[in-house]
Amino acid sequence: MNAALRERILRKLDALPEERGYQLLDFIEFLESKYAGKTAMAPGVFERFAEGVEDTLRAGKVSASTIAETMGLLNKAMNVLSGVAETGKTFASDAIDAAVRATGERKIPAAPAAPAAPAKKE
Repeated sequence: MNAALRERILRKLDALPEERGYQLLDFIEFLESKYAGKTAMAPGVFERFAEGVEDTLRAGKVSASTIAETMGLLNKAMNVLSGVAETGKTFASDAIDAAVRATGERKIPAAPAAPAAPAKKE
């Protein structure tokens, strides 16, 4: 989709109330199932969870404004969790770099093998 068309659609979307936005999402998913030439980008773990919560609320006939508030809070929580995950990755990378510098080895030692199971007696 070209950028001009995408922007035009987004402008029109911004003018719609929440409930119509969900109807539009349903229609887009229908069009995607019928006519998509390529597969849509798969959402990440947090996005899949949020979409599952949102779909569950919609199936339960929860009002669009309540869903919007819930999703806003969930998005804030996901941003915090993403930050925590990124910090964990950075910490792990720094720890590996420090271990490499300390040992002078680039290779991380493998975990010891589990002992073999005893042979069956017949």
